[in-house]
Amino acid sequence: MEQLFEGLLNDHLGFVVWAAVAFILLLILLGKFAWKPIMQAITDRERSIEDALLKAEAAKEEMARLTDENEALLKKARAERDLILHEARKVKEQMIHDARDLAQKEGARMLELARIEINNQKAIALADVKNQVASLSLEIAEKVLRKQFEDQAKQDELVADLLKEVKLK
Repeated sequence: MEQLFEGLLNDHLGFVVWAAVAFILLLILLGKFAWKPIMQAITDRERSIEDALLKAEAAKEEMARLTDENEALLKKARAERDLILHEARKVKEQMIHDARDLAQKEGARMLELARIEINNQKAIALADVKNQVASLSLEIAEKVLRKQFEDQAKQDELVADLLKEVKLK
């Protein structure tokens, strides 16, 4: 076994040395030419990821700020809307109240005018009836008196009766 082990070492020792030299040369070449660009690329990549994360965080904060502003504006708009609606309701109620009062006053005025007109028409009708009654009474009295005054004795008797009724003061 020793011979086998020595044979492997002797035959392959040259190979191992050359492989070690090639590996060391590869490490030196990689360190000189490739390691710096690879490390620079990794650093650049890390920096770009950090920048992207910072930008994303800033965008998130900006979105949160804009959302808060939008909420504040929305609350303000709702408050203004509620105030406008409240004022509109008050104006509507005042207009209805004013219109109702005006209608009641106008109705009362129209009723009073109608009462006055009815009373005027009633007075005119009563005056007309009185005039007609007076005319009819005069016509009747005239006819009665003509009938009575046809006889002279009746005339004298009437004058005597009237004189008895009249009292001098």
